[in-house]
Amino acid sequence: MDDKFYHLPVMLHEVERYLITKDIGYYVDCTFGGGGHSLFLLKKYKNIKIIAFDQDTDSLTKFNENKNLQEFKNRIIFCNDNFKNIEKNLKDLNIEKVDGLMADLGVSSKQLDNKERGFSFNSDAILDMRMNRKNNLTAYDIVNSFDKDKLSEIFFKYGEESFSKQIAEKIVEQRIKGSIKTCNQLKDIVCKVKLVKRKINPATKIFQALRIYINDELGSLQEMLNSISKILNTNSRAVILTYHSLEDRIVKQTFKQNKELKIINKKVIIASDKEIKENPRSRSAKLRVAEKL
Repeated sequence: MDDKFYHLPVMLHEVERYLITKDIGYYVDCTFGGGGHSLFLLKKYKNIKIIAFDQDTDSLTKFNENKNLQEFKNRIIFCNDNFKNIEKNLKDLNIEKVDGLMADLGVSSKQLDNKERGFSFNSDAILDMRMNRKNNLTAYDIVNSFDKDKLSEIFFKYGEESFSKQIAEKIVEQRIKGSIKTCNQLKDIVCKVKLVKRKINPATKIFQALRIYINDELGSLQEMLNSISKILNTNSRAVILTYHSLEDRIVKQTFKQNKELKIINKKVIIASDKEIKENPRSRSAKLRVAEKL
């Protein structure tokens, strides 16, 4: 498999263990991204098909252009759409029920590493952060046009940033001198308010908040979770990987409140020490599993 396409998937074997309840049928990958989880499963289970969602056209283009992945093309159905529209897409495909669903809510390594996408604070790229480039609103628009109170609200609500007011004030103050265009510029402004004390960059929560707000990540997640019991076959499972408390809280509460679902893991599943060492991005991952009754 082409390493330029295939990324290192988080908790790969845990996802497989909990997701695959039968080795034939349709499985949904809500967040295809680099394709790590899906391609592993397709290679191992010869009689399953994957319905792959990704609103970012880049991942679909790269898959279609990769000659080494031709063997899987007749077993993957791509939906270039937000996973919140899962019910509509399945209806359009004349697929009433599926045999499992997985979602890895982490930002794709390919997106983070692509400096032009404006997700990384270690970049001179223009502030963007759109998963779907057809959307109009960018991080540049927010940082340069939203008022202080709205900026503070976004930083606090979606980044759980305790310095939200001070950072918002500093941004508005900086805008008087000129527009804030690049990721590095925004990072430098945040670092004037928050001193670098740990390995985690002080701008991490601000960039997270902007990304979540721009892409309506929490709203989309809730809509997708609300569809699970409607689209899963009996005894099929939903396996969700989250990376921060806002996502995890929504998944946990929705699983608990849905009477048609049975929670499989009472205690959240985390990556092993060995995996964290090999793949540091797995450190914050939490896996939750629910089964359709």
